[in-house]
Amino acid sequence: MSFMGQEASHYTIGLKILIQLIAEMFQSNPVQSTTQQRRVAVSFREQSLLQIFRISLTSLSQLKIDVGNNLQQLAVSLALKCLTYDFMGASIDESSEDFGSIQVPSAWKQVIEDFSTLQIFFDYYAMNLPQISREALECLVRLASVRRSLFTNAAARLKYLSHLMSGTKDILQTGKGLADHDNYHEFCRLLGRFKINYDLSEIVSTDCYNDWIRLVAEFTLKSLQSWQWASNSIYHLLELWSKLVTSLRNFKGERPSLLNEFVLEIVQRFISSKFESFQVELPDDDSENPLDNAELLQEQLECVRHLCRFQYESCCKYILQISDPIMQFYMEATSLESNGVNSNLCLLETKLAWMVHIVAAILKIKSSGESDELHDAELSARVFNLINITDRGFQNQRFNELSKQRLDHAILLFLRHFLKSYIGDQAMESSKRLYSRFSELLGVDDHLKVLNVIVGKIATNLKCYVENEDAITRNLNLFLELASGYTSCKLLLKLETVQSIIMYSNREHFSFLRDNRFSRSRTTFFYTIGLLVFAEDGNLKFKSSLDPLMEVFVYLETIPDGMFRTDTVKQAIVGLMRDLRGIAMATNSRKTYGLLFDWLYPARMPLLLKAITYWADTPEVTTPLLKFMAEFVLNKSQRVTFDMTSANGILLFREVSKVLVTYGSRILPLAHHADIYAFKYKGIWISLTIFSRALAGNYVNFGVFELYGDRALADALDISLKMILSIPLTDIVAYQKLARAYFAFLEILLKTQITFILNLDSSTFAFIAGTIQAGLRSPDANIISECAYAADYIATFYFNHITSGELPSTPASLNLARHVADCPVLFPEMLRSLFETVLFDECGNQWTISRPMFSLMLIMK
Repeated sequence: MSFMGQEASHYTIGLKILIQLIAEMFQSNPVQSTTQQRRVAVSFREQSLLQIFRISLTSLSQLKIDVGNNLQQLAVSLALKCLTYDFMGASIDESSEDFGSIQVPSAWKQVIEDFSTLQIFFDYYAMNLPQISREALECLVRLASVRRSLFTNAAARLKYLSHLMSGTKDILQTGKGLADHDNYHEFCRLLGRFKINYDLSEIVSTDCYNDWIRLVAEFTLKSLQSWQWASNSIYHLLELWSKLVTSLRNFKGERPSLLNEFVLEIVQRFISSKFESFQVELPDDDSENPLDNAELLQEQLECVRHLCRFQYESCCKYILQISDPIMQFYMEATSLESNGVNSNLCLLETKLAWMVHIVAAILKIKSSGESDELHDAELSARVFNLINITDRGFQNQRFNELSKQRLDHAILLFLRHFLKSYIGDQAMESSKRLYSRFSELLGVDDHLKVLNVIVGKIATNLKCYVENEDAITRNLNLFLELASGYTSCKLLLKLETVQSIIMYSNREHFSFLRDNRFSRSRTTFFYTIGLLVFAEDGNLKFKSSLDPLMEVFVYLETIPDGMFRTDTVKQAIVGLMRDLRGIAMATNSRKTYGLLFDWLYPARMPLLLKAITYWADTPEVTTPLLKFMAEFVLNKSQRVTFDMTSANGILLFREVSKVLVTYGSRILPLAHHADIYAFKYKGIWISLTIFSRALAGNYVNFGVFELYGDRALADALDISLKMILSIPLTDIVAYQKLARAYFAFLEILLKTQITFILNLDSSTFAFIAGTIQAGLRSPDANIISECAYAADYIATFYFNHITSGELPSTPASLNLARHVADCPVLFPEMLRSLFETVLFDECGNQWTISRPMFSLMLIMK
C-alpha cells in the first residue's frame, strides 16, 4: 500500500479506511439477502483479508520505536479487526467471551507460524499504554485460539505453544500492565484459552511448564484473594484449571502435571474469598449480590465442581470444616426470637447459600466411586439438616427476607440434582452406601423418606411464599419435574404428603392461589396435580380432586346476570380457566381425556359461553378462557378419541363453534384500542389456533354438518374469515404469534376446507393469496413451510380439476378458474417467491418447498 511510505496524515487515513472496510463487511444490507452478504464476506476473506493483516504487521514493525504515536493504536486496531473477522462466514461472534477455535484459512499458515507475529504483540503489550496494551492482548487471545490443523506439523504447533507460554510467563513474573483492569481481564482470558485449544500433554511437554503452572497458580490465588478487583475475570482462570484436571484421565505424558499441588488450595481460596466478600459487601448493597447473577454463578460453580471432584476427599473435609460451625451458629441464631439477630442471620444464610450451591454443583453429576458416594452422603446430610432448621420456629416469619429466599433457591437446586442421582428404584440399588450413611447421620435409610422430606419442603415453600413469584415458580417447576417422570410419579403417590396436597389443593391451604399476581402459576400447579391424579386409576379420585373447581363452578352458576360483571366474578373465572387448562394439559390418554370431557360436558359448558358473552371486551378473562379451549381441543397423543357410536367429537366441535362465534361477533364491532394486540389480536390468534386444532384433530366428520343442515361449521368458518379480514396484512406479518397462528390456520383450512376458500369472492381470495406470497418471504422457516403447503393445495386442485381434467364443472373449480383469470400473475408470483427463497435465502426446508414448485411448474408448462 502506497500510503505506508507517506506522511502521518496519509498513513492515518489509510489505516482508518482499512479498519472501516473490514467493519462494513458484516453490516446488514437490506438490499442484499443473507446469502449474498455472506458470499461477499467470504470473497473478501479469500482475496484481501490476509493482505490487510500483513499490512497491519508491517505497520506495527515500522512504528515500534515511535512510542505513543497514534498510528500505533490504529495499526493494533487494524490487526484486531482482521483477527476478529468472521472467518466461517456463519455470523458467529468470534469476539465474544466464549468463542471456540478461529478458523483462519490455510493461506495464513506462514504468517501465523512466523515467530515475529506473536512477538510483535507481546512487545506492544510491554509498552504498557492502556488502549494499545489491551488490544494487543486481545490479538494474542485470538492467536492463541487459531485452529490446531493450521500448523504444518505437531512440532510447529508445539513451538507456537511454547512461545505463547513463554510470553505469558514473562508477564506473570513481572506483573507488567496487570494493574490496568482491562489488561487484567484480557490476560485472564488469554490464560483460559490454553487448555481449550491445546492438549494437556502438549502443555506439560513444553520446557517452561513447571515455572508456568506455578506462576499461574500463584496468579489464580492472588486473583481469588483480590475478589473485588477480579470478580469478572476469575471465571476464565477457574475454567483453565477445570479443563486441566478433567484432562488428566486421558493424560499420557511422561512428565508430572503437578496439578495436585495447587488444586486444593485454589478450591479453599475460592470458598473463603466468597465468604469474605459477603462479610464486606452485605451491609452496603444487597441488590448486587452475586447469588442473584445466575449465569455467572453457574459458570463458576461448573468449574469448581470439577476441581472438587479432582481431590474430593480433601475438598469435602474442607467444606465440612467451614460449614459445620456456620450451621451451628445458624441453629443457635434461629432459636432466638429477638430482632437483634436479624443482620447476623442474613449473613449466615448468605454463607450457607453459597455452601449449598457448591454442594449442588458437586452432586450435579453422580460419581461412580464408592468413596465419593460416602462424601456425597456427608455433604447432602448437611443440606437436609439445614432444611429442618430453615423452616422451624420464627423462621416461618422470614420468607420475605432476601437472604432466606436465596438460601431456599440454593436448596431447590441441590434437591433437583440430588433427585436425579439418588432417587428411584435403580438409584436406591446402586446407592446403598449413601443411604447407609444417611441412616447414621439423619435416621433416614430409604429414598421414599428422603423424597418425603423434599416434597415437604416444596409444600412449605408453596404455602409460605406469599410475595415472591420467582420462588413459587421455582418450587412448582421442581414439583412438576417430579410428577412428570414415570418412576418418580409412582413414588410420589406413595407419600402421604402428596396425597394431602392433592386433597387440599385449594386457596385456603395454598395462599398463592388466591393472589392475582400468581394466576399464571395456577396452571402449572394444577398441571402437576392432574399428572398425579391421572397416574392413579379411579374415577372417584379424579372427581374428588376437582371438588375445589366444582365449588367455583357452582358459585359462578348461581351469580345473577346483573352481577356477572364484578371483579370478584372476573377473578373467579380467570382462576378457574387457568386451573382447568392445567388439568387439560395433564390428560395424555383417551381414558384421562374422557374423564375430563364427561366432567365438563354438557353441564359445565354453558358457563364458558356465559363468561365469554359478558367479558368479551376484557382480555384478562378471554385470554385464559380461549387458551383453555385451545388445550381442550388439541388431539395430542390421540387422546381425543371416542367410540364409533359416540357423537362426542361432533358435540365438542359444536361447543368450539359456539365459543368462536360468541367471541368473534362481540370483539369485531369494538372500537380500536391503544394496545390493539393485547385487546384484539391476541384473542383472534388464539381463536384461530382453537379452530386449527379442531380442524386437524381428526375426531370430527365435517360432512355431517352440511348433510343435516347444522350451521356449526359454516358459522365458525364465517366468523374466522371476518376476524382474518379485520387485520391488515402489515399487522399479520408484524406480530410473530399472530403470524404463526394465521398461517397455520390457513394451511389446515386449505387442506380440509379448500372449497370454502375457493368459493369466496375475488377480492377476499386475492387477499388470502397475497398473504401466502408474503408468508413465502418470511424469515420464519415454519411459516414458509405452511405457505408452501397452502400454495401446493391450491396448485394441485387447479391441476387436477382444470389443467388435466375436462372443463370445470364444480362451483369450486369454476370459481378458481375465475380467480386465476382475474389475477393471471397469481401462480407465476408464487413460483417466483419459491425460487427466490431457494436461491437467495438459507433454506432448510427444500423438500417442503419443492412440492408446490413442482405443482406450479406443471400448471405453467
